[in-house]
Parts: sequence; structure tokens; C-alpha cells
Amino acid sequence: MSDPAKLRPATQLIHAGRLRSNFDENAEALFLTSGFAYESADMAEAVFANQLEHFQYSRFANPTVSMLEQKLAAIEGAEACRCTATGMAAVTAAMLCGLKAGDRVVAARALFGSCHWIVSTLLPQYGIATEFVDGADLAAWRAALSRPAALVLLESPSNPMLDIVDLRAVAKLAHEAGALVVVDNVFATPLLQKPFELGADVVVYSTTKHMDGQGRVLGGAVLGAKKWIEEVFQPFFRNTGPSLSPFNAWVILKGLETMSLRVAAQSKSAETIAAFLETSPKIARSLYPTLPSHPQRELAMAQMTGGGTLVTFELKGGKAAAFAMMNAFRIITISNNLGDTKSLATHPATTTHMRIGAEERARLGITDGTVRLSVGLEDVQDLIDDLAQALGQVS
Repeated sequence: MSDPAKLRPATQLIHAGRLRSNFDENAEALFLTSGFAYESADMAEAVFANQLEHFQYSRFANPTVSMLEQKLAAIEGAEACRCTATGMAAVTAAMLCGLKAGDRVVAARALFGSCHWIVSTLLPQYGIATEFVDGADLAAWRAALSRPAALVLLESPSNPMLDIVDLRAVAKLAHEAGALVVVDNVFATPLLQKPFELGADVVVYSTTKHMDGQGRVLGGAVLGAKKWIEEVFQPFFRNTGPSLSPFNAWVILKGLETMSLRVAAQSKSAETIAAFLETSPKIARSLYPTLPSHPQRELAMAQMTGGGTLVTFELKGGKAAAFAMMNAFRIITISNNLGDTKSLATHPATTTHMRIGAEERARLGITDGTVRLSVGLEDVQDLIDDLAQALGQVS
């Protein structure tokens, strides 16, 4: 097979990481096994002493999961990857594996609700100091990183307001402060943004989203330098057990084969829908990275090759208007998931970002009228028709 690093993304998603058994199967094999056998007790001893490479236990590594890890490393341009049971397991493990009491973490304020909880609530319980900054404000980053830090966490575009962080500039400031830069790249996907090329040290994903992309299984991924994965991440991963099941890995492998087609089609539809929503007098604002009206469009286009599959918009009538619209959908489904083949809408203030509180939501610009729309693979005109008729139900 050709060197995966020399292949284009769509080909990598199909062929990278392939591992065939002696049966020469064409589709990836599902190794649904918890443990592995050894030819002798001497062999088992050598394997556990790291003198011989051999699968030991699926909590540590599994052939099907390894295929997924190699494929994701190829498409991301990373030296190594480890897959986890969920996206949140990926974020948590990527942070806790290298942090200790007395360390300091700086994070963009605009984070997914559970990520926000980890930084604001969990880390301080372990004696780790945390500080939030406005991700779009370089002066705030510069001030926060004017003194030593152990880790920086951010997502760009952010969930749900599609804020863009200048990854290259923030990574430079973070490295000068001695910090590891962890980027949640879920909204952009590895097809539309390459954080490692912009200075990131670690990239995390919920593979539940665009990678499976069909609403079937949960999964996560942590990607980084081989030395960091093996020496810092792997001991934490091996002993705490946030591993991905082989079955879920196999499903995600199948999803990756069509990911480039899905993300391209969904992103095109998302841009069309965002532009349509701007024309409605009932919409206060429609946010999408490639729209001329997006306040950070220039930065988004400097580090992304497309706007992604998410559109966020705000209805003028607040929660009542948002609920009236969502309850009137005939095609679009109300769900807090995203990156699915089906179009999904959620009300962040009462779902994904409910627990961060009203004051923090106000800082992030999440109003009671905010709706996040994950655009699926339906015909874009059918989706526009559904949005139009639902807007008609808003007084």
C-alpha cells in the first residue's frame, strides 16, 4: 500500500490504518475479544515487560481500535492516536494525564458545557488553578499567559456560538508560558482545520460526531506526539480504563469511509441555510464562519478550508419564539447531538449549556433565543422549507 501520509484525505479515510488478518478480509475485521493468548508463560512475561510487542488486553489496545487510531493519525497528520469511549473521556484524559496539584490551566470561556465543568469545577478540586478568557481576545490571552501555565484548552469554532480562536497566535503565547495546547477540533473536523499545523500539541475529538456521523455509537480520540502519547498519556489511559470498545471502533471505521463526502455536502447546505436565515425578520442574527456578517470571517478563512456543518441563530422573541419554532419542525429533529446525517436542532440555554448558569451564558452570547442547528444530508431546499414553515409559527 502507498504511504498514507502521501495520500489525499478522502483516500486516507478509506485505506489508512488497514490491518488484514491471515484471512485477507477486505473490510476491517472486528476483533470482539477482551483478551489475547500467549504461546508460553515466557512470552507473556516478555510482553508485560515491554520486551515483545503483542496485544495483551483490549483495555490497553485492540487490533480493530488500533486500525481506527492509525487511520485518524493519518488524516490528522499526527504521530500517534489513542481512542476513548467518548469525546468527554478524550478531553478529560488529555488534561488529567499530565496535570498535578499546583498547576495552572487557562481555557477559552466558550467551551461545551461538560468541558466548562471540568475546568471550572473538577480541576480545582485537585488543586489545579484555572482561568477563563474570552477566546477571541488576544489581549486577554496575552495577560493570562504572561505567567507560567501547564495547559491551555480551547475549541474553535466554539460550541454553540461558532467563535473563532486565533490558534497560531494563542499557541505561540501558550508555548512561551510553558503550556501544552489542547484543541477540541470537533466542529471543524480534521477535513476543514489542521490544528497541529497551527501550533496545537494535542487534538481531541468526539468521534461520535462526524466520524461515525450517523447517530449510532459513542467514541473519542486523543492525538499528539508519539513521545507524549506513550510516556504521558498511555500510563493514565492504561490504568484508568477509558478505552473504546472494538465494536464501536469498527462502526466508526465504516463511518470514516464516507466522512469526506458527508462533511462537504453538509457544509455546503449549512452555508446556504445560514444565508437564508439572515433574510428572516424574526431572526436577530445568523452565525456561520464563512458568512460576510460573521465577525471573525477573515480569521476563520485563514485557518479553515470551510465553514463546517453547524449554524447558530438567534430568534428575536427569546425562548418562547425558539420553542415555538423548534416544536413546529417537520423534518428537523430536536436533539442535543450533532454531526449526524439527520439535521438536529437544540436550544443550548436549556440543554447543552444549561448548567453553566445564566451569567456565564450571557458572557458567551448564548441568549434564550439561541438555537444551534446541525445540518444533515437532507435536500437543502426541504430543510429551508421546514425552517420557513416553522418560522411561520413564531408570533
